[in-house]
Amino acid sequence: MKISLIGTGLLGSAAAERLLASGHRLTLWNRDSSKSSALTAEGANQAQTPADALAASPVALLFLADRAAIEAVLLNNETRPALAGRLVINMGTISPTDSLSVADALAAAGAEYAECPVLGSLPEARNGSLILMFGGTPSQFKTLSPLLCDLGAEPRHIGKIGQAAALKLAMNQLIASQTAAFAMSLAVVQSHGVAVDDFMQLLRGSALYAPTFDKKLDRMLGGDFSHPNFPLDHLIKDLRLFIASAEELSIDTQVLKALEARLNEVSAAGHGQEDYSVLRLGFKPTQS
Repeated sequence: MKISLIGTGLLGSAAAERLLASGHRLTLWNRDSSKSSALTAEGANQAQTPADALAASPVALLFLADRAAIEAVLLNNETRPALAGRLVINMGTISPTDSLSVADALAAAGAEYAECPVLGSLPEARNGSLILMFGGTPSQFKTLSPLLCDLGAEPRHIGKIGQAAALKLAMNQLIASQTAAFAMSLAVVQSHGVAVDDFMQLLRGSALYAPTFDKKLDRMLGGDFSHPNFPLDHLIKDLRLFIASAEELSIDTQVLKALEARLNEVSAAGHGQEDYSVLRLGFKPTQS
């Protein structure tokens, strides 16, 4: 299948690797074209502009940071005419309100829009085991299912545009909350001289356990947060979106605002582009 893929950052590049390995013909665009060089060596085409990328394929996958990035890339005077007749799927994490706004803007330019945020990171993207949450029409989902199945075995049609975006934010809020809670518990356990193995064995056998605890344990213990699968600043962005979406529903978010403030402190100390498990540094005991 001919596909345009716009945005070859961490997740976009990993997804592109998987799609190339699955036999799809990709045309890529990224603001920094050097991030696509390894993919072009594997057979992808490099477009010079977003308009060129859109012209190459009837379907475009977006792996862009946020609504502002989507609008800057697609809704400028040069790119807008190339949207006509295209089906654009946003794979990134934005708010339900933003997703609906993007859908309206693309429809005005003659394009179809759907959302398909994913749960998982670089290893899952590369081996095709992402969890995909689709928001759009049943006919769009049917058309796109063969493509989506190359990224994740069981893509799920959640409902209309905005509903998959809401579900993704709910999931990513849990990433922040659970990882912070684990980091705090780990700090208390270690401060009292309790063996981490005892803590983890009991935790794994309880209803309190989440697999992400083991995924991030070595990083937290070793202090190596380089080569991130999901940088801290990206998590902060998603937490901020969740807070805004919850407040639109008059849900109290004071607990999450306190967490966001602490994560911002860790980021401001120079750790924003490290793996999000670096949030552990925000929950270490203060030395007297």
